[in-house]
Amino acid sequence: MNNIIKQEDIERKIYTIRGVEVMLDSDLAEIYKCANGTKTINLAVKRNSDRFPNDFYFQLNEEEFSKICGFNLKPQKSKIRSLPYAFTEQGVAMLATVIRTEIAAQVSINIMRAFVHMRHYLKATNYILPNRVMLLEERVDDNTKRINELFDKFEPKGILKDRIIYKGGVFDSHLIILDIFDYAKEEIIIIDNYAGKELLKIIKDIKKRIIIVSSNIDKTLKEKYERQYNNVKFIINSTYHDRFILIDRKRLFHSGASFKDLGKKCFDIHEIDDSQILDDFISRLPSII
Repeated sequence: MNNIIKQEDIERKIYTIRGVEVMLDSDLAEIYKCANGTKTINLAVKRNSDRFPNDFYFQLNEEEFSKICGFNLKPQKSKIRSLPYAFTEQGVAMLATVIRTEIAAQVSINIMRAFVHMRHYLKATNYILPNRVMLLEERVDDNTKRINELFDKFEPKGILKDRIIYKGGVFDSHLIILDIFDYAKEEIIIIDNYAGKELLKIIKDIKKRIIIVSSNIDKTLKEKYERQYNNVKFIINSTYHDRFILIDRKRLFHSGASFKDLGKKCFDIHEIDDSQILDDFISRLPSII
């Protein structure tokens, strides 16, 4: 997308406040193309308050805001509704998982790279930005670890956390499914009681271990598939009602539509981002898997 802000432009919007690199909510709203500006940012944080501890974001005081904007805040008070919020690296990364704009996933990659590049530059030059109250080197190791973990999730092909596909979105829904399958390094477990030829067409060329759990697999279709391909293990099981995709037993996705109905009607597909639910789900898989 040509309208995505470049990494070097993002770096100009990173400030050092209270000894940490941050970005302001107004800049993030602009970068993410939030239709309602900072209201979108504030609402996303409010709805996910448990994901934003104090070290992820904080509200600026008058002195901090005045230094950034280059004027005395007090005469302007009547024109300013509230002091802006600043998001740290981890806060920006978390924000990327809850913002629902069209370009949020792609933009997040450039933001993360901008933070990483700036930290590496500051460490290499041993340059200390104004207002810094702690040495950058004290935080580099821990932050680098966190950023590397975040890059494992922020892949160039996009981030899928929650997506609604509307009626007629046959191509888009298939692309999303393929993106989910691409996350897998070794194994894909598909649970769909109406697994059929539509699903088999998608997975026939995937070079990974695939397990299909279904209560309604056409015997003839299954036998014909197994004569030509050997990448799927079929398991007959009627335990499940909904559709699930389990990637390497580490990531769990839920689909509101069967593979045979992708794009025919409006449906939701999202990642279940809760480690306890994931562990419980895996523990309850049929013993044959």
